[in-house]
Amino acid sequence: MNRTTTAGRIGLPVAVFALLVFTLFPVYWMVSTALDPNAITRGADLLPSGVTTEHFRFIFEHGNFGRFLLNSLLVGLGTITVSGLLALFAAVAVARFRFKFRTSVLVMVLIVQMVPLEALVIPLFLQMRDYELLNSLLGLTVVYVALALPFAIWTLRGFVATVPKEVEEAAYLDGCSWPRMFWSVLLPLITPGLVATSVFAFITAWNEFVFAYTFMKGEAKYTAAVGLFQFFGENSTAWGPVMAGSTLITLPVLVFFIIVQRRLSSGLAAGAVKG
Repeated sequence: MNRTTTAGRIGLPVAVFALLVFTLFPVYWMVSTALDPNAITRGADLLPSGVTTEHFRFIFEHGNFGRFLLNSLLVGLGTITVSGLLALFAAVAVARFRFKFRTSVLVMVLIVQMVPLEALVIPLFLQMRDYELLNSLLGLTVVYVALALPFAIWTLRGFVATVPKEVEEAAYLDGCSWPRMFWSVLLPLITPGLVATSVFAFITAWNEFVFAYTFMKGEAKYTAAVGLFQFFGENSTAWGPVMAGSTLITLPVLVFFIIVQRRLSSGLAAGAVKG
């Protein structure tokens, strides 16, 4: 047997196993610490000293974590909905229509993506203050929509541009109006791109900390990422509640990805058949 072939057969499973361990070990450590009754004194032990749900009960009863999760969910869903609609129409406009300053719009979208988020905190804070949207879930949603739009527009534009114009022309010949062609022909073809941008927008809104911590002053308006910060003390950290909260923050993103992953992995041809 060829040595190269043998090495490949052995090396590939080893590499995959190492990658899985490297990827999943932090998740295991997070969940096991959340369930460990002695999380604060666990140290480097690979196995927890026992199993308890006390840390989960604590963050809901004393940390108001249920409210924080609801706030994050509302902001995340709002961000997905608004950014998806705006990005969809903007992407179709720049990919299908010719208008003045079209190239300038695309360049500006690309430039906005390169701006560090830290540089936007103060300008956006002042703007939200002027509009009286500080300490408001609506104001935070508007900010997250602004953060997600450049990536969403640029990504969706690529999906729209790859759809052959002949597909649209065939729809017109069959008697479709532009709105009917858009909803029945073009939209199913670019659905994978819309799902990809929705995943990005949801993760951005769900995990973001700096803007939520800066803009939200009332505890009732905290998102989950900000609410988790309360378990970090000046001299000590409640690792059990921190890991329990981190586990709960991770679950909605995982569930959302599982729901949309079929659409995310589907190709343009599959979209054309479904349309």
